Amino acid sequence: MSKKKEVKTNVMRILEQMRITYQAYTYECEEFVDAVQVADLLGLSYEKVYKTLVTVGSSKEYFVFVIPIREELDLKKAAKVAGEKSLSMIPVKELQKVTGYIRGGCTAVGMKKPYATWIEKRALDLEQMIVSGGRLGSQIELKPEDLCRACDGAFADVIVT
Repeated sequence: MSKKKEVKTNVMRILEQMRITYQAYTYECEEFVDAVQVADLLGLSYEKVYKTLVTVGSSKEYFVFVIPIREELDLKKAAKVAGEKSLSMIPVKELQKVTGYIRGGCTAVGMKKPYATWIEKRALDLEQMIVSGGRLGSQIELKPEDLCRACDGAFADVIVT
């Protein structure tokens, strides 16, 4: 009888190296499904599940924002915190080249390069939050402060209100 080995992602390895406690969730997934569908699939509260968005500034620098799944990034607020004149979302086809992650598996921890990252400040009201685990079919739950430490990020008001 063979034992099914848990597949660890780079994100999980990084969190373990940093001694950050997390809970992993897995689900069957062959292709991209949006974060709301993932929350429904796993029976998770929408308020706790966050998505990771990657933008490019007028300076051609990349910036990462982690926001609640049902919210929209306010590009003006985001540009202001990033110190840019303007920001735009990067094209999906560039996501893997820039971050090392594919759509649906993108997370702020363990990107190819360290990018300036902001987490929507509402996350501070949560005991735990859930983000992608670094691949399709994987989510991780951890304290907002631990995510911030793991991605060397900061908290800011960056969503449309």
